[in-house]
Amino acid sequence: MKTFEYVITNPVGIHARPAGNLVKFAKTFESEISITNHRNSKTGDAKKLFSLLSIAAMSQDTVTVTVEGPDEDTAFDALQEHFAVEL
Repeated sequence: MKTFEYVITNPVGIHARPAGNLVKFAKTFESEISITNHRNSKTGDAKKLFSLLSIAAMSQDTVTVTVEGPDEDTAFDALQEHFAVEL
């Protein structure tokens, strides 16, 4: 299992479009990927749109991304890059 923290920089947080992009991207990996919002302690599955939206991540919220599974090393690196560019 690998984790990293990220501060959401998108001015409107994780809304429908970036969440949809993240779900598509997360589904390319076999590993389980979850995201926990520190502000409200909600956790969502990064491969399910409504689950991801339910964490209500707003701009400047800190989230923890957890990756666990057979391709976690590859997924971990790719997700860190994705977050830096997209969110």
